[in-house]
Amino acid sequence: MPPRRPGFDLVTEVEEDADDDGFTDEADSSEDELQRRFDRMTFVVATQKLAALPRWVSVSGVFKNDSDTAILKRAGVSNFDDPRYEKYTQRLAKLRAIRKYVYRMDVLERSLSYEEVTEIFVRVNSLGAKLRSSDLALAQITARWRHSLDIFQQFQAEAAKLGFDLELGVHLKALIAFATGQSRFLTVSKLSLEQLQKGWLDATEGMRFAINFLKNNVGIDSPALLSSPFLMIVVAYFGHVKGYQLSAGEAGGLRQWALLANAKGRFSRGSSETILDQDLAVVTRDGNANTLIDRVRLQFGRLDFTAEDLEGRDQRSSVFKTMFLAFRAAGAKDWTSNLQIALDHTGVQHRLQFHHIFPKALLGASFTPREADDIANLAFIGGRTNRKISATPPSKYLPDVVAKQGEEMLNLQAIPVQAASIETGDYKAFLAARRSLIAERLNSFLGVGIPE
Repeated sequence: MPPRRPGFDLVTEVEEDADDDGFTDEADSSEDELQRRFDRMTFVVATQKLAALPRWVSVSGVFKNDSDTAILKRAGVSNFDDPRYEKYTQRLAKLRAIRKYVYRMDVLERSLSYEEVTEIFVRVNSLGAKLRSSDLALAQITARWRHSLDIFQQFQAEAAKLGFDLELGVHLKALIAFATGQSRFLTVSKLSLEQLQKGWLDATEGMRFAINFLKNNVGIDSPALLSSPFLMIVVAYFGHVKGYQLSAGEAGGLRQWALLANAKGRFSRGSSETILDQDLAVVTRDGNANTLIDRVRLQFGRLDFTAEDLEGRDQRSSVFKTMFLAFRAAGAKDWTSNLQIALDHTGVQHRLQFHHIFPKALLGASFTPREADDIANLAFIGGRTNRKISATPPSKYLPDVVAKQGEEMLNLQAIPVQAASIETGDYKAFLAARRSLIAERLNSFLGVGIPE
């Protein structure tokens, strides 16, 4: 797997002294999170999807070539009259100006060991512009284990081929968890080479189990459906502690925990590492999935969803991913092609999109963007169908869907049939009605009931 190159987006301003909030002691993995960092911080390491964007610019590529022609052409700028021409060329010039920056250089004594040099590197980079702790941990690991980066990247590529293209930090976090029973990178300096190598061997086997379990037992076949990659580490560690010999009851309990933790966003609130350590401790102590489920109940007060829980949620919410899983499990299909909804459809015509039942253009200034993006206004259909509907009111296009495909096509995505006759003025009433249906579908899918 080739090393990933840093780059930036021509549309986003290149900020000096950009805020570094994203470089915390966490392993970012999802495309959504990478895109947010991409938008917010300007410079990020590319994934395959980001590198394919026409506005993506390789930093090293800009430094190697003083001509902007190829970059601008790829971004869609073909002539000097394009209003983007001056803006983009100025940003590229600003980037190249970094080459003229005067850096301070400290020369270390040759007598220092590789480990001592690494320790100095880690301490220096713990101040000022911070690196992620996974980057610092990687420096410490490679100082003790030569050529380990190649080994790590080979497994990263293996996981990507299985559909789980994860940040290297996730795999390093798994290494630490398997070597120590907790997830803090601060313990790296205390681990011997033998401990690191055994931890990695166990972690890779555990992550293979997690990928297989999530894909085939849980139905999560992409990191895009995960609210946090930390969930994978718990599943991997659970399998390891059980010696990869789970009873039907244990497998069922682990499946429900994974779905509940994912739907509730267990690792998305508070200190995610503290929560991960709690779950690892539970698995180490008794290996009981029901105890893990109790931790989720304790964190959120209950396991079920109510209509009120869905208010204000949008496509960035963890429950949105679970809504997709629930609809797919029910057999939801595109409204014209009858293809079952899935993330891996090929071709722009069939690639899955989330669709605003009441188109945003239709809602206009009468409702806020937040109200337009409400989770209860979203459904899953193919690109061709979505473009065909465009800004058509649901009172005009839904009757046609019902006439050709039947009411069940709407029921599969918890859309009230009455929506076919609802006008924009009743939009909020529609949201309330559909939230109730979605909550019922989620609870059924997750195997939890609404308390009396």
